[in-house]
Amino acid sequence: MKNRILFLHARAFGTMLVFCLLSSACSINKMAMNAVSNALTGEGSSDVFTGDSDPELVGDAIPFAIKMYESLLQANPKHQGLILTTGSLFVMYGNAFVQGPAELLPRNQFAQRQAALERAKKFYLRGLNLLYRGMELKYPGFGAAHQNGTLPQLLAKMKKNDVPSLYWSAAGGLSAFSLNPFDMDLGVRVQEFLALVTRAYELDPDFNNGALDEFFVLFHASVPESMGGDKSKVETHYRRALEKSRGLSAGPYVSYAQAVSIPAQDYDTFKACLDTALAIDPDEDPSNRLVNIISQRKARYLLDSAALFFINLDTGDDWDEDY
Repeated sequence: MKNRILFLHARAFGTMLVFCLLSSACSINKMAMNAVSNALTGEGSSDVFTGDSDPELVGDAIPFAIKMYESLLQANPKHQGLILTTGSLFVMYGNAFVQGPAELLPRNQFAQRQAALERAKKFYLRGLNLLYRGMELKYPGFGAAHQNGTLPQLLAKMKKNDVPSLYWSAAGGLSAFSLNPFDMDLGVRVQEFLALVTRAYELDPDFNNGALDEFFVLFHASVPESMGGDKSKVETHYRRALEKSRGLSAGPYVSYAQAVSIPAQDYDTFKACLDTALAIDPDEDPSNRLVNIISQRKARYLLDSAALFFINLDTGDDWDEDY
């Protein structure tokens, strides 16, 4: 009898040991996955892209990075760092490497341009939906909050570490809308996106060295007053963007030239802004080297194509031939 009891105890211990080993394996796998996810999405992880000097290299690499992050997300679907990184990469890639190059295509490549812009819109929406999924996990009910009137209450609960998600969500949503202002599903959400970026500005007005101010320059200069735009705020945000970026970012100058100077048909300011953008040394701000290089490419295109945007500017070129 005693031997039987000892045998049963030993068997139970063995079963418990196997269970513990299996549980430990699962825990180790989860810990390893979290460690990898944290390492790939931690502070400074994006510098490997934004700090590069070769846009083509980064443009070729980002699709692989996105698919890698998506694979990690399948195994770790609630990891906030992975959600933010993957969602923001969709938005960044759509803007810098799909919409940006499409806008530089000559007018005689209209079909190619439109196809690329449609593709960019899809990237924006994929990023937006993923980022919203992340905020839904943190703040249940977030996805439907604007429709049911609870968005202000949820935004009030958010903290400074939510600012990147708010910023990239608003950027993705409004960028998608800008490509098709007749998209009524997105049009009715403009106020929603504005609320996100306004809350982000309340929480961290200096985010990414003036990125929010540059965002507001484009928004208030381009969006009708009936949808939340306010041209009286453009100059203030433009000056703040320049101050916060310490004059090391070409982006605010290019944004102002395009969103303000072209509609006002102010060529002198347009040229001054773009000349200043082109004079910036990208190496002065290594973490944003790539962003500056891409912005300067756009500045050069805008200057070279100025006759397309200014009615009374005559350079003597035959624009219909190549553009």
